[in-house]
Amino acid sequence: MIHTSWGGTPAEAWTSYEALASTPELKPILDRYQESLKSLPQRQADYERALAQWEEKNIYADPGNKGGALGYANVVFNAADWKKMNLPQYIETAGLNIDGAVWFRKEVDLPAGWAGKDLVLNLTAIDDYDTTYFNGTRVGGIGKETANSYMTPRRYPIPASLVHAGRNVIAVRVFDAAGEGGFGGGGQMTLAPPRAKPNDTIKLDGAWVYKVELALEPKRPDWGSRPQAPGPNNQNSPSVLYNAMLAPLTPYAIRGAIWYQGESNAGRAYQYRTLFPAMIRDWRKAWSEGDFPFYFVQLANWQPAKSEPSESEWAELREAQTMTLREPHTGMAVIIDIGDTNDIHPRNKLDVGHRLAVWALAGTYRQKIESSGPLFGSYSIEGDTVRIRFTHSGGLKTTDAQAPKGFAIAGADRKFIWADARIDGETIVVSSHNVPRPVAVRYAWADNPSVNLYNGANLPASPFRTDDWPGLTAQRK
Repeated sequence: MIHTSWGGTPAEAWTSYEALASTPELKPILDRYQESLKSLPQRQADYERALAQWEEKNIYADPGNKGGALGYANVVFNAADWKKMNLPQYIETAGLNIDGAVWFRKEVDLPAGWAGKDLVLNLTAIDDYDTTYFNGTRVGGIGKETANSYMTPRRYPIPASLVHAGRNVIAVRVFDAAGEGGFGGGGQMTLAPPRAKPNDTIKLDGAWVYKVELALEPKRPDWGSRPQAPGPNNQNSPSVLYNAMLAPLTPYAIRGAIWYQGESNAGRAYQYRTLFPAMIRDWRKAWSEGDFPFYFVQLANWQPAKSEPSESEWAELREAQTMTLREPHTGMAVIIDIGDTNDIHPRNKLDVGHRLAVWALAGTYRQKIESSGPLFGSYSIEGDTVRIRFTHSGGLKTTDAQAPKGFAIAGADRKFIWADARIDGETIVVSSHNVPRPVAVRYAWADNPSVNLYNGANLPASPFRTDDWPGLTAQRK
């Protein structure tokens, strides 16, 4: 599996310049960006000034390496009084609730055949900065000068002159500037010759010893307020992530793609109707492997629930995602039921993975299983009721044995009110005595709707609406 992602980014950042430029509905994205570049020098200076001010308030600067002068990295140093910690893990997870500098040491016994040979030391991503030593000699380090140092796995060459048989010492000074700190994962912890086979690798995960060099009161920065770089250094700029994180992968043969995004485009949901399919076609063109499977996750429920039906940018974005199912070999995992009111990132990852997996099993591997929850198919007005028909509706049910929730109905005045709904075979009949001449029905049309409608495979129904009335994001480009 190839994992290439950057949280909180818009779809246009993952789409090539050519695809954006050749699509009239998307060209305004590039026009705005090109206009912004005219003032880039001034904006860059403003950004650097604002960033310095933010960092001074929110994160610690490293005051200097004192442990090195005390011999913490030396082979002959006596670390008998140091405490133990299993790595990899954040120091906070291990109960060390501080920011600042912490030293870690591990002794490894090397076979005689490794003596005098070059080695490679692999460590996980270290949050935030590190200085790494082998037998008392600095062999690597990543500091503030490296963007996203906290998520960069460490890989340091060990020169042959430092390597001898028997006892060798690895020492790592970690400086945690704010938030979580330590060995956070995202990489291996091994020592081996270059191009070694797995059986010729020494694993370094497990018990290390540690000592606190500098303990600082923990800071909890408001990362959302951190100034963002302008222009091509901003991860949200058009095509930037396509160029940096996707195009380099196109030499790899792939079987398909999984996509989980949309929140950052929720304010331009109508534009997303064009942007998202264009991005998918752009990826397929780049790989030249035909219409490979592309499975994606619909936005979860989030934000406080509202007591009355209302417009919703997130509902409009979910609608745009659903429209993308018109593209060949696509599938959408609906997670409208497992979100968190207070957390934009649903904690339930198992159901997300399961609902993606059934699309792959049914669509790619041709297994005879249900791939989706109920999807809106059509509707008909029958007097004072509206009948809703679905695809993927076998065994239509509610999970609590109550009437279906989340349905709203409106007449010609376009004012939606909560509706009564009942299951009739594989259809839903919707009505309200306050709307004798219904015109439109909506289901789960909210940031955080209350839902209970599923099919026999226990997959939730996707939000939908029968109307095409302009919403909150209709005019936003």
